[in-house]
Amino acid sequence: MTTPATPASATTPQSATAATPSPAGGPGRLGSLGPVGLVLAGGVSVQFGGALAVTLMPRAGALGVVALRLLVAAVVLLLVCRPRLRGHSRTDWGTVVVFGITMAAMNGLFYQAVARIPLGPAVTLEVLGPLALSVLASRRAINMVWAALALAGVFLLGGGGFSGLDPTGAAFALGAGAMWAAYIVFSARTGRRFPQADGLALAMAVGAVLFLPLGIAESGAKLADPVTLGLGAAVALLSSVLPYTLELLALRRLPASTFAILMSLEPAIAATAGFLILDQALSAMEAAAIALVVAASMGAVRTQVGRGRKKTAALESTGLEG
Repeated sequence: MTTPATPASATTPQSATAATPSPAGGPGRLGSLGPVGLVLAGGVSVQFGGALAVTLMPRAGALGVVALRLLVAAVVLLLVCRPRLRGHSRTDWGTVVVFGITMAAMNGLFYQAVARIPLGPAVTLEVLGPLALSVLASRRAINMVWAALALAGVFLLGGGGFSGLDPTGAAFALGAGAMWAAYIVFSARTGRRFPQADGLALAMAVGAVLFLPLGIAESGAKLADPVTLGLGAAVALLSSVLPYTLELLALRRLPASTFAILMSLEPAIAATAGFLILDQALSAMEAAAIALVVAASMGAVRTQVGRGRKKTAALESTGLEG
């Protein structure tokens, strides 16, 4: 899972970390994919990484998989970014610690969810957190329409009462969504206080340190198995390192609003990954539910973007811009 800096325009965790420059280098050959292709590739990487994580859970447990993902991602980011530890205020460190806690909680809750319910519905419920953040930030009447559309999708997804989904798994997914919204907020704050991707690397290290004891308690020596370590490293690269790089390259040439709309497709990508990798077929009602939530998320983002453009035009007309 990975964020643009403003909560109103961001719809996924990926968009939050992307706001903070990633450790990636120049565009190189990846840039030839085009910015939209890079965003979609990042989304595919994240969700197929999530599907791979589900296959790893019987070997390492949900907590063990999270611990491996955070640990490997933290090591890679720390080695590449080499963040400066001196010269930061207590507020700076407090922000990055809360960011790390939020990141760990978001991943932990989400992986507990996908251990119990299919990947597509889990991501659909999770995306409600950023969607709620966007609706609350906008405070426009039209966003009530998008909220109602999303709630209709959730109602269909739960079969009119979540009888078709494990209620504990659904609760974990909703909790992950709440942490996703908090992640967006603290990612933006961290990006303003730390240069480049330093804050992200430090926060990832905080999350890894916090989660490693939980992973060890659940899985113990299983985490040291070479196959488990290799699969855990693959999950970290697919779900964290690679998407951050692709999103950074995309955001150099793509408006954040367009990026956020593309990120709204994550539930659909997750459902596809769940079907191809995990053989998790969706019913017609579940597919319709995911479509409703995707449409609501896109609508909320477009409404927020339109409001921003009108505000800019008003400032220009009064000569107050800048």
